[in-house]
Amino acid sequence: MIRYNHAPDVKADIEMLVDRLAMGHVDKRRVACIRSVGSGSRRIIARCHVVPRIIQKALGIDAYYVIEVIAEKFDRLSKDEQTKTLIHELMHIPKSFGGGFRHHDYVSHENVEKIFNRLGQV
Repeated sequence: MIRYNHAPDVKADIEMLVDRLAMGHVDKRRVACIRSVGSGSRRIIARCHVVPRIIQKALGIDAYYVIEVIAEKFDRLSKDEQTKTLIHELMHIPKSFGGGFRHHDYVSHENVEKIFNRLGQV
């Protein structure tokens, strides 16, 4: 069974990245971070989830994103690779912050590397 726990360390990293990379479209108050333990995923290191629009409408809430890191994979990575993974997940959040996703034609290894390299210049 998969266990989900709040990940304040990941949340702090996400907030730092949003600030340092000037990702002003990301509302840090509406991004939660979870560490899952016990996932059977073989290739997944992290995932970006969103509260579906129909649920947003039904509950009268704005978009909310959840970044999930898979403990068995993510926690073994170097700090740089963890940072790249979090950048990748943040890149899925569109500028509208409206509940949609940017797909892998934009969220590519090359684009993640470009953004990661900007961290050294900030």
